[in-house]
Amino acid sequence: MVGTPAVGDCPADAAAKPRRAHLNLYVQVLLAIVIGGLLGLAYPDIGAGLKPLGDAFIRLVTMVIAPVIFLTVVTGIAGPRDTGKLGKVALKAFAYFLVFSTLALILGLVVANVVRPGAGLHIDPATLDPAAVAGYAAAGHEQGIPGFLANIIPSTFASAFTEGEILQVLFVSILFGVALAMTGERGLPVLRFLNDLAGPVFQLVHLVMKAAPIGAFGAFAFTVGRYGLDSIVSLAALVATFYLTSILFVVGVLGAVAWLNGFSILRLIAYLREELLLVLGTSSSEAALPSLIEKMERAGCPKAVVGLVVPTGYSFNLDGTNIYMTLAALFIAQATGVDLPLRDQLALLLVAMVSSKGAAGVTGAGFITLAATLSVVPAVPVAGMALILGVDRFMSECRALTNFIGNAVATIVVSRWEGALDKAQLAASLRPSRNPVAPDGRT
Repeated sequence: MVGTPAVGDCPADAAAKPRRAHLNLYVQVLLAIVIGGLLGLAYPDIGAGLKPLGDAFIRLVTMVIAPVIFLTVVTGIAGPRDTGKLGKVALKAFAYFLVFSTLALILGLVVANVVRPGAGLHIDPATLDPAAVAGYAAAGHEQGIPGFLANIIPSTFASAFTEGEILQVLFVSILFGVALAMTGERGLPVLRFLNDLAGPVFQLVHLVMKAAPIGAFGAFAFTVGRYGLDSIVSLAALVATFYLTSILFVVGVLGAVAWLNGFSILRLIAYLREELLLVLGTSSSEAALPSLIEKMERAGCPKAVVGLVVPTGYSFNLDGTNIYMTLAALFIAQATGVDLPLRDQLALLLVAMVSSKGAAGVTGAGFITLAATLSVVPAVPVAGMALILGVDRFMSECRALTNFIGNAVATIVVSRWEGALDKAQLAASLRPSRNPVAPDGRT
């Protein structure tokens, strides 16, 4: 990983020879999103038929996620040969996740009560079609806490890498990293091999990312072609409220956290612009997970912290999903004329705090998690989710973006709490119009 160029960064001679704009991944993905959206509007059937392009790209990224997490975590733990720090990092990370996930839930609850986007719709719950959301409700019911905790442990060592479960890969990686560190001198050849293997694996990530514009084009064309922008109009208040609340959380809450920890949230967003556009195009924060791991290391965060915080945050630090859950739940209640007293709203908040943990960073996970929450709060009809089914895809993009930014901030903050953040490297990486300096001193 050390010495490999970050996804979207310029090569070493870029300072002397500026890179052409059309070769920049940021520009390519942006153009792909625009063209895909226009195609979906003009030819909805063709746009909807391009879904396999987006799906294929997500599968390509999923293919490399497991080895990236495994190599990052194992070499990060076994490299310093200090397993005692692992528990401290985990405690600090989970403390951060708990605080800010709860803040996101509370913010969604407060905004929903102030703005009341569902008030005045007067929807009769008897007229709703529960079959439209039956599949999501069933999936949400299966996502109970006991089942979630049991699912962290894979059935076999190899199955952790074949079933696409991030937490299973993380669990196996931590155990293997600790075991390798405890092996002592005999484990050094294995550690050297894994460090050497990281180079070609991240080159594979770079190759996969070259297909990002194609994936973003297909995914966005499908979204617009399949659902159409007209579906937003009837629920414009909800969509606008959610986007504005998410912006408020990122700029206000995460911006304050960033300022207190010595960096700018806006510069961090600019640093991650290629990944954010990819997340926007595919509606999945998982699509940019390998790139986030690499860029956080290049921004001065230690490998051990990045390897633990980023994958764990994808299941436990979903700020955008949390905002969506309380906001959408109260919207359904307001739209169906259900008056939720403060006691029931607090119960909803507590349930959401638990059910939101373990939601994956993939498209549709937020909707399933909402179903899991409503299924244990009988006052709000689960069938009311049919009201927002048509615009959920458009809100999933904002969920994924907020989740992604939240995990990037968490990684830097936990690194600083550990006293392991390279502040000079962070400043160089976030400095505008400058190429970030790699940990080995290369540009």
